[in-house]
Amino acid sequence: MRVHYLSHVPFEKLGTMETWLEQRGARLSATRFYQGEPLPEPEQLDTLIVMGGPMGADDEARYPWMAAEKRFIEQCIAADKKVLGVCLGAQLIARVLGAPVTANPEPEIGWFPVQSTDAGRHDPIGALFDDGAPVLHWHGDTFAIPDGAVHLARSWGCENQAFRFGDRVLALQF
Repeated sequence: MRVHYLSHVPFEKLGTMETWLEQRGARLSATRFYQGEPLPEPEQLDTLIVMGGPMGADDEARYPWMAAEKRFIEQCIAADKKVLGVCLGAQLIARVLGAPVTANPEPEIGWFPVQSTDAGRHDPIGALFDDGAPVLHWHGDTFAIPDGAVHLARSWGCENQAFRFGDRVLALQF
């Protein structure tokens, strides 16, 4: 399995996902936008992970590489790659799928529970949040659920915490 991840700032890496993936024999590669690294071709990977960062999903004026990043995410989804977005990564997936990304009513920072939505309770991924597991949040923006996506989880401070698009795309705000 060839896993490529996109990193926006030095402190947003794969974390414990890296160990989990390596233990399963994944070959890891990365594009570190803050170092000016190029994107691969979509056919060079099986799975794409888009990590977080402090920028907004529509900050192309400040971060010109974001336009190419969005095109790449869109290409990977169209090529039926597995795609996981975390925080900013989830917001970028939502934007690519045509949903707006806006300021959340207030920032959500800290460890707070997420709960499955009604649709999430009947979904293999969404059901994981049925018990209100506490997760780490650090965001000021939120995404709308794209057309055709399944809304999986919410929290008290943010209605849209997770969605699945088809069987290969997962977006997690937390």
